[in-house]
Amino acid sequence: MNKLNILCFGFGQVAKNFIKKLKIQNTEFQLSITSREESKKKNFDGIDYQSFQFDEKKIDNNLIKKFEEADHILISIAPVNGEDIVIKKFKEKFNNKKCKWITYLSATSVYGDHKGAWVDENSKTNPTSINGIQRLKAEKKWMELTKKNNLPLQIFRLSGIYSNQYNILRRLKNGEAKIINKKNHYFSRIHVEDISNVLFKSLFNFKKGEIYNITDDKPASNEEVIIHGAKLLGIEKPKTLEVHEIESEMLKNFYKDSKKVSNKKMKIFFNFELKYPTYIEGLNYIKNNFI
Repeated sequence: MNKLNILCFGFGQVAKNFIKKLKIQNTEFQLSITSREESKKKNFDGIDYQSFQFDEKKIDNNLIKKFEEADHILISIAPVNGEDIVIKKFKEKFNNKKCKWITYLSATSVYGDHKGAWVDENSKTNPTSINGIQRLKAEKKWMELTKKNNLPLQIFRLSGIYSNQYNILRRLKNGEAKIINKKNHYFSRIHVEDISNVLFKSLFNFKKGEIYNITDDKPASNEEVIIHGAKLLGIEKPKTLEVHEIESEMLKNFYKDSKKVSNKKMKIFFNFELKYPTYIEGLNYIKNNFI
C-alpha cells in the first residue's frame, strides 16, 4: 500500500483508535486533523501531525490546501445546529476531488424506535431523537454529494461506543450507573477497537455508496449489562430508576428507542471477525486489564 495522506475531520476516540491501528499495522501515512483549537503541530502516540482550526465559525485557510492533498478522509464531526459543517464549508471543494476513501461516521439512532425488533441497513429510518434526526439529514447530504461528484464514500452507522477507558464498569465503580426499568428495551453497542479494526479492513475492501451497521452480536438491555458488570466487580447492583425519574433529557430520549441492530452486512462484506463479539467479552477484558 502506498503512503496514505489522511485527513480526519474531528479527532475523537474513534479517529485516534483508527490511527493507532494504522501504526500497529506498520502502515505508512501522513496525518492531519481538525480541531476547534488554534492550529498547531502536535504528537499523538509517537505520531507527529498537524492540527488545523475548524469549526462552524472559523477555518484555517491552510486546511483547504491540506484537504486538496488528502486521499483518505474520515469524518467524525457531529452535526452542529442541525448542519454538517464539513459539507457546509467544503461542498464546492468536493468537485473533481481526487480521493480513494471517504468514511462518514453516523449513528444507529437514525433508525428510531422499532419496538425491540431487529433492524438492518434496509430498515425504515424514523429517528425520534434530535441526534438521530440530524444524523439522518447529514447522511442524505453526503449521499447527494457522493452521487453528484462520484465520491468514494461509505457510511458507518455506529452503535453505542464503549472502550477500555469509558465503560459501564467505571461508571459502576463511580456510582454513576443506574438500572432503568423499561421493559423490552434493547440497544446495541460496539467496542472502539472493533470500529478501528473494521475501518482498517475497509481500506482494502471498499464499495462506494454503501452503508454499514457497526455493532456487536448481542443487543441487550441496560439491566442485563449492568448486572453482568456488577458481578464482575463483586458489588451490589445499583438501584432501579423509573423512566420518568431520569433527569437527563438526552437519556430520556435514549429510552424512547428500542431496537436490535444487525451486523450481518458488515461481517459478510468485510469478512470481519469481532474481537469483542458481545459486551461479555468486552467487559471481561476490561476488568482483567484495566480495572
